[in-house]
Amino acid sequence: MFKLGLQPDTVTFNTLINGLFIGGKVAQAVRLFDDMVREGYHPDLITYSTIVNGLCKIGCTTRAVRLLTTMEETGCAPNIVTYNTIIDSLCKDKLLTEALNLISEMTGKGIQPDAFTYSPLLHAMCNTGQWEEVITLWNEMLANNCKPNVVSYNILVDAACKEGKILKAHDIVERMIQDGVQPNTVTYNILMDGYCLQGKMDEARKVLNSMMIIRGCVPNIYSYNIMVNGFCKYKRIDEAMELFREMPQNGLFPDTVTYNALINGMSRLGRLSAAQELFKEMSGYGLIPNLITYSTLLHGFCMNGQIYKALGLVKAMQNSGLKPNIIHYNILLDGLCKIGQHAVARELFHRLSFKGLQPTVYTYTIMIKGLCKAGLANEAYELFRKMETNGCLLHSCSYNAMIQGFLQNDDVSKAVKILHEMVSKGFAANLSTATMFVKLLCSDTTGELIHEICKQC
Repeated sequence: MFKLGLQPDTVTFNTLINGLFIGGKVAQAVRLFDDMVREGYHPDLITYSTIVNGLCKIGCTTRAVRLLTTMEETGCAPNIVTYNTIIDSLCKDKLLTEALNLISEMTGKGIQPDAFTYSPLLHAMCNTGQWEEVITLWNEMLANNCKPNVVSYNILVDAACKEGKILKAHDIVERMIQDGVQPNTVTYNILMDGYCLQGKMDEARKVLNSMMIIRGCVPNIYSYNIMVNGFCKYKRIDEAMELFREMPQNGLFPDTVTYNALINGMSRLGRLSAAQELFKEMSGYGLIPNLITYSTLLHGFCMNGQIYKALGLVKAMQNSGLKPNIIHYNILLDGLCKIGQHAVARELFHRLSFKGLQPTVYTYTIMIKGLCKAGLANEAYELFRKMETNGCLLHSCSYNAMIQGFLQNDDVSKAVKILHEMVSKGFAANLSTATMFVKLLCSDTTGELIHEICKQC
C-alpha cells in the first residue's frame, strides 16, 4: 500500500490486527497497534476491543486494564463488551476484588452491567464455595434490573452438583423456570452429571428420558457420553450399551469419548474381547484412538494378566504414530510386576530414559512394590534412595510402599526407621501401613519389639 502511495486507514489496521490475532501472532498484533498509534492514526472502539480481547486471551489482563485509561484519554469510551472482556479475564486470574471494582466503575459511568458481566464473577465465587457472596451478587444483579439468563442459572446448578447438593440444584432449576428462564440442554446435562457423580444412575436416566423431553430439550453427544460413562463407572455395562445403540436413532453418532468409556467399562468387567471389538469398530468408523483409548485398553489387558497383548498394543500404538507416555509405561510396569515378571519390568524401567521419559513418583512406587513382592526389599530400598537424586521428590505413596515392603519381608527395624523419616517430612501412614503395624503390635512374636521401637517416636 505504501509503495503505491496509498495510506491505510483505521479499518485497514483493524482488519490486519484482527487477522494477526486469529493467526495466533499476538506479539505482531500488539506491535502493529503500537505502530498505528505512533504514526498518528486514531484507534476506534473496534481497534481497542480487538486488542483488549487479544491481550485477555493470552493472560495480559493488566495491560488490558491500562488500555481502558488510554481509551478514556483519547476520547474513545469503552462499551459494555470491553468491560465484560476484562472482567472475565480478571475472574480467570482470581482477581475478584478488581473485577467488582471494575463493575462499580462502569456503573458509575452509566454503563449498565448485564448477565454476561456478572456470569464470570458468579462462576469464580461458586468455584471457591463463596455462597454468601454469590447470594449478595445475585441480589445486586436483581437490584440493578439485570435479569439472570440461562448461563447465570447454569453456573449455580453446576456448583451445587459439584458440591453434591443435587436437591439444591433441582431447586435452582425450579426457580429458574418460575422466573421465566427455560432450562437448556446444558442445564440437564449438568443435572445428569450431578446424579452420576453420586451413583444415582436411575435418577440421571429419568432426567434424560423425561425432563429433557418434557421441556423440549434435545439430548446432544455430551448428554449420552455423561450417561454412558456413568453406567460404565458403576459396572452397568448393558445399560451403557443400550444407550450406545440408541444414539444413532436420535441422529447422534458415538465419538472417541463414547468408545473410551465403553472400552473402560468392558475392561473393568474383564470382557476384553468386547473391549477389543469396540476398539476395532471405532477405527472402522474413522475415529482415531487417542492416548486415553490406548491407556484404557492397556490397563484392561494388564489388569487381567494378558501382558503379551498389552505389549502388542504398545507396539500397535507406536506403529500408528502415537508415542506412549509415562502413564502407558506405568500401566505396563505394574502389569509385569503383578505377574512376577520383575526382571522384564526392571529392564523396561531402565530403558525409560532412552525413550526420553522421566519416571514419576508413581513409576518408582510401582517398581518398589514389585521388587518388595519378589523379596528384593534391599534393591527396592536402593531405588527408593535414588529417587531424589534422579529429580523425583519422595512422596507419601513411595514412603508407604517402602515401609510395607520391609514389613512384608520381616525387616521391622528398617520399616520403623522409614516411618520416622516419613512423619518428620510431614507425610502420614496410609490405611494399609497402619493396619500392618497394628497386626504386628498384636502379634505374640514381634509385639514386644515393636512396642520398644515405638517408644522412640
